[in-house]
Amino acid sequence: MKMTHRRRDFMLDISGVVVLLLLLIVPFASADPFMYSLVGQSAIGVCAALGIYIMLRLGLLSFSAPSFMALGGYAAAIAANAGTTNLVLLMLISAIVPALVALPLGALVLRLKGVYFIFITFVFNEILQIVIFQTPTLTGGANGITGVPPALLFGMGATSPATVVVVTVAICIVSALFTLGMTHVLRPEFSSIEENETLAESLGVAPWKYRTIGFVTSAAVSGLAGFALVNMLSTAHPSSFTTWSVNSYIAYVFVGGRGSLLGVVVGSLLLITMNDVFSSYAQLSSGLFGLLLVIVMMIAPGGIVGTLTNVFDKMRVRHRGVLQPRIEDRRA
Repeated sequence: MKMTHRRRDFMLDISGVVVLLLLLIVPFASADPFMYSLVGQSAIGVCAALGIYIMLRLGLLSFSAPSFMALGGYAAAIAANAGTTNLVLLMLISAIVPALVALPLGALVLRLKGVYFIFITFVFNEILQIVIFQTPTLTGGANGITGVPPALLFGMGATSPATVVVVTVAICIVSALFTLGMTHVLRPEFSSIEENETLAESLGVAPWKYRTIGFVTSAAVSGLAGFALVNMLSTAHPSSFTTWSVNSYIAYVFVGGRGSLLGVVVGSLLLITMNDVFSSYAQLSSGLFGLLLVIVMMIAPGGIVGTLTNVFDKMRVRHRGVLQPRIEDRRA
């Protein structure tokens, strides 16, 4: 049964990557600027939400995604302005810088649990915002860093809207594959820590070790999301990485389903699309978006993908329960 569940979870995660691959078709099948914008926003949203998803697999809710996005985005912007425009190098820079910051930070904050951990990661966002504003020579301060050169894709500048979207989705796919590989290789340890940390520790699992791995990986993935955002806007600005933006990323994960990568993708695509639809209703947009969240969470408390998966599992068990007596009767 455990192997069946593990195989099912792996297929759900692979399905999430497949959906992201399908987004690559949009730039070649459409010339609509709205579609370009929607796909770009969705890819960045998925990438940012993956950082939240990784920590939730360890039973921790982290609010630090915007700060790591800012570190990755600003690091890439500074490197690009200094002449480093190779896409692979910029991706490495935007992932490594926040990961290096997360390593010592994790040694401090991962000792905390529950609301204390949430509070410290929330405060870290505010501290980083102050640092950005107080270092104008490096970060541009309140004006940010403008005119960031586009990343080079196969030696060509990603200047056209279609190419920018391709690069953005490609960054998201790399992040998703990295997340998939890490969470499945360490799945037993992550699951045991999430379910019962004390029991896991008694069985020889070191929670601090795997939480540090998860925290650093989450920071790296969030940094890639920050780079994707800066590359799409050609600007690194403090307003792109506000503390409250994390609420959206958390909503993507919980609405889609925190148990699988597909849930993150579905939640991000749904909420970002509906947010664009509701924006045409001006003052009603926030209320409509909030109402959508309430309805989805009432109907599918485990997230859309999580709830559907549970329904299918129950149907399969019930179907087997009906077939088993028939098979035994035939044998008799």
